[in-house]
Amino acid sequence: MTGSGHRPRLLARLTWPELSRTAADSVLAVPVGSTEQHGPHLPFTVDTDIAVALAERLARARSWVVLAPPVHYGSSGEHAGFPGTLSIGQEATELLLTELVRSADAFAAVALISGHGGNAVPLRRAVRRLRDEGRRVYFWEPAGDPADSHAGRGETSAMLALRPGAVRPHEAVRGDTRPLADILPALRTGGLRAVTPSGVLGDPAGADHEEGRRLVDHWAADLLAASARWQPTVSG
Repeated sequence: MTGSGHRPRLLARLTWPELSRTAADSVLAVPVGSTEQHGPHLPFTVDTDIAVALAERLARARSWVVLAPPVHYGSSGEHAGFPGTLSIGQEATELLLTELVRSADAFAAVALISGHGGNAVPLRRAVRRLRDEGRRVYFWEPAGDPADSHAGRGETSAMLALRPGAVRPHEAVRGDTRPLADILPALRTGGLRAVTPSGVLGDPAGADHEEGRRLVDHWAADLLAASARWQPTVSG
């Protein structure tokens, strides 16, 4: 059931009778993002945009994947000092994803494809609980440079590849470039405002479309490699 470059199956375009014939042999891929500030040069939807793009790549490459609509909100409390950030917190994110996966028992499994690092803790908690309940659920997130973790060169390049019209290169500024581990204590007590007035962690200078394309391709390849362990056994 593994394909390459076929038309992805989107839950948004299916009816329940269409889905009922294949759900038990399918994995539901759910992009999980956030709505949070990404500096003065990127939109609030960066994490969701990246998660959706990667989940779409997965659905095109794996015929047994069904792509769900994205979860647009997550745990982004550290960005609360910047207007426009919408966060539901860790507990609500964990509960939302737990109940979402519980409702998807028609599928063989659920894969949560996260584009926001702040969701990692509640996601892992939800996955542990769901697996303890006997459900097949997977969690994947892209790896990144700890000194370029938010609205820096990597994310800016990725957005230039995915949504170039949403990027404002002339507004880009250098942020705090220390590794994330070094600023975590200050970040936990004072949020991003305590370490970066622009909201950027990293330096977007030098970002370009080709670098973004290579980065997205790298993430997609890593996701596809991980998904090789998720393929369901075809019933019947």
